[in-house]
Amino acid sequence: MAYRIEYENWLNHPLLTAEGVEELTAIADNEKEIEYRFGAELEFGTAGMRGLLGYGTNMMNIYTVRRATQGLAEYIKSLGEHAKNQGVVISYDTRKNSELFARESAGVLAANGINVHLFGDVHPVPMLSFAVRYMNAAAGIMITASHNPKEYNGYKVYGPDGAQMSPEATKEVVAYIEKITDFFSVQSETLKNATKGALHPLVNIVPAHVDKRYYKELSALSLSKKAVKKIGSKIKLVYTPVHGSGYVPVTHMMKKLGIKATLVEEQICKDPAFSTVQVPNPELTETLSKGIALANSIGADVVFGTDPDCDRLGVAIRDDKNEFLQLSGNQVGILLLDYVLRRLQEDGKLPQDGFVVKSFVTTGMAKAIAEDYGVKLMETPVGFKFIGEKIKESEISKRGTFLFGFEESCGYLRGTHSRDKDAVVASMLFAELVCYYTQIGVKVYDRLMEIYAKYGYVLDCNKSYAFDGLGAMDRMNKVVSAFKTITVESFGIHKVVATRDYSAGVRKTATGETEEMNIPLNNAVYYEIENGSFVCIRPSGTEPKLKVYYSIRAQKKEHAEKALTVISDAFGELLTSVQQA
Repeated sequence: MAYRIEYENWLNHPLLTAEGVEELTAIADNEKEIEYRFGAELEFGTAGMRGLLGYGTNMMNIYTVRRATQGLAEYIKSLGEHAKNQGVVISYDTRKNSELFARESAGVLAANGINVHLFGDVHPVPMLSFAVRYMNAAAGIMITASHNPKEYNGYKVYGPDGAQMSPEATKEVVAYIEKITDFFSVQSETLKNATKGALHPLVNIVPAHVDKRYYKELSALSLSKKAVKKIGSKIKLVYTPVHGSGYVPVTHMMKKLGIKATLVEEQICKDPAFSTVQVPNPELTETLSKGIALANSIGADVVFGTDPDCDRLGVAIRDDKNEFLQLSGNQVGILLLDYVLRRLQEDGKLPQDGFVVKSFVTTGMAKAIAEDYGVKLMETPVGFKFIGEKIKESEISKRGTFLFGFEESCGYLRGTHSRDKDAVVASMLFAELVCYYTQIGVKVYDRLMEIYAKYGYVLDCNKSYAFDGLGAMDRMNKVVSAFKTITVESFGIHKVVATRDYSAGVRKTATGETEEMNIPLNNAVYYEIENGSFVCIRPSGTEPKLKVYYSIRAQKKEHAEKALTVISDAFGELLTSVQQA
């Protein structure tokens, strides 16, 4: 059993920390746990790596982080001295060991003669993305597991454009990583404990003016200055950073714009255990429950929440019964998209070559809104890096003006300052949106209903199926691949008009016609259903979950709900049969 040998090698290695020795000794009689920790290596994909905290080759620890960083260092060195001098920007969130992993990464890069720009305190994903671009760095590292449970951490790598590293560059980094067979062999420089200035001759703290420039960039994206000036100090809005990195930047921008926000005090502190929530995911009503309770006590109408690395925004608003409704990521995206396009049009600033971008599993409502405002809609695979690529393509070709991008998983971006989703700018825009509609006497919920009345109702939801143990990703991919061998004519009474195989980049209609799709390949199967509805199945790239997305169009909500029941039941039966085959 190779995993048992690897376990013994780690347990008896002289460089293993005392904590590591204690942890691995404690599982000596747990064969399943040993197999999980040492039966595989933590995969480094296009989103970097993410896993459970702990010691082992398949876990997040200083040794797997050092190894990954050494692979990145080799790649940067292959680009020449200029890239080494440009250096790498490193940031981290409030998770357990995030700062430790950030410093370890900096030490490995310094040992390879590469300049490092390390943030002196927690900073969110969008500020890391911005800093990479602003400081003209060769790459960026973000230590975070986003919205995953507290037991996880992760390592995301960014390219010089500020977007997550391209598949081509990632492939080269992975090749270097795989050459390192001894996890304890990577050299790392020891950093000083200074909070300002140089921690090492090659490691410097990111200067404060970088933050100031980021805030200036966001201020320029404001769309309703008059409404904010008139209403901003009067509206009642509750915000919670859920113990994450959003606290400073989100509150800074609110204060800068003059928007009053009441904070959930017990969720301001940096708490790696996220002890006030089950999961630090602002998509979940439970995560915003304390914010909603506070909002009810003070009579606020809106609640915001951001995840640990502040790239996702969750929102709850009061409905027609004056009760709080947790909006889905799609609904927040619909409201923001409509607001951005509406305000640009009202001010005569909506460009003729404007375009918006969404992932292909994001609500079909976006198409109707974009068409109504006369802007182009582009679709990408899941992963915000693909939205970043569309921005880059337009800048290189000098064709098109990027207006807004979003994903159903609560990720939004306006502006080109960042190439990843930005919950700071999204919070700012939604707060502005509240001010704008308050000024004209419209409730946010009513505006959402107006949108549905104008374009038709779309019911968007998704369901996740958890997988565990070794080989979880392989098993999920096999399930999705099995769907490619099945011809599906309908889900109940709802006919399938076309099937898209994103792994082959081919769309096939029910009549047998095929066409190639000009889109990056990934493992997903997408069923186009009559009336503009769709169902899509894909494995998550960041957690062991199989995801199924439903987007159901109908004239009325009750009709969409009935159709969803029929379609989801039929798809569920098909999924069960595929898994049992």
